[in-house]
Amino acid sequence: MQWIELTIATAPAGIELVAARLTALGFDSFIMDDQQEFHDFLEQNRQYWDYVDEELEQQMAGISQIRLYVEDTPQAVETASFLSEQLSLLRRQFPAVDFGPLTVSAAGCRDEDWENSWKQYYQPLPIGEKLLVVPQWLHPENPEGRVEVRLDPGMIFGTGAHASTQMCMKALEQCIHGGERVIDLGSGSGILSFTALLLGAATATGVDIDPKAEDIARENAAMNGLDGSRFTAVTGNVIDDQARMEELAQGGYDVVLANIVADVIIPLAPVVPHFLRKGGVFLCSGVLNVRLDEVKAALEAAGLTITGCNQMDDWCQLSATC
Repeated sequence: MQWIELTIATAPAGIELVAARLTALGFDSFIMDDQQEFHDFLEQNRQYWDYVDEELEQQMAGISQIRLYVEDTPQAVETASFLSEQLSLLRRQFPAVDFGPLTVSAAGCRDEDWENSWKQYYQPLPIGEKLLVVPQWLHPENPEGRVEVRLDPGMIFGTGAHASTQMCMKALEQCIHGGERVIDLGSGSGILSFTALLLGAATATGVDIDPKAEDIARENAAMNGLDGSRFTAVTGNVIDDQARMEELAQGGYDVVLANIVADVIIPLAPVVPHFLRKGGVFLCSGVLNVRLDEVKAALEAAGLTITGCNQMDDWCQLSATC
């Protein structure tokens, strides 16, 4: 099936009213691209990252538009014309609002262009000496006999491509010897938990503050043949919710993981000793080089001894014991 992508150019002040009008007209599926909303989102969630890709910021610069898709039929032209007429009425209804150009442009695309074409960019990714991250729809040759960690990269929260994740996976190759109890604080897709289990850990618990991550991690666990007896996904905030922290910390862990960002690792540091068994190791990553000294200081202030530091690109991964 072929589709037409209709793009409505507007302005930040008017984009919500345009979206409301589209909904009233029966268009219930559309995509909003707005630079102001993008920056508002970043500010509201600043604790989850230390940087934003410059290319992404450039792509959003000056953008305020809504995209929707209609079937490529003779009626598509009529739909675009109808939208133009209806949107022009907004200027009369709200004369004080800056709606921008309110132009409607059209571009053709095939079903597979926006449903499946992204898959071509994901290929098996060897990591370290033993691991191979594999998109779930591929069945690659694996002559080296690497441990395959299967994921659906279409899901959010971590695909293994980022330097911080790769350094954690490499660190797990060194510290998983078999039978370990593992917890991942800020688990996202669950990739680090699965890596630990597939390398020989006995059990792993993935903890994330976003409930969507819990469902995604379970789906990824099933792709790797990991059932509930070995992998557990839970939602919780171990920094602010002491009861939840104490509940999850019972029994202690041989390996505690945190692949997040410096602004989360720093307040997390005093909590980590509650999770570590004697002789256990804390692996943290997602730390930019410029934040390394701050994170080291926080870990040491929490009574942890730093035993290793790896760097890749602009990122650092630390190992520590209690």
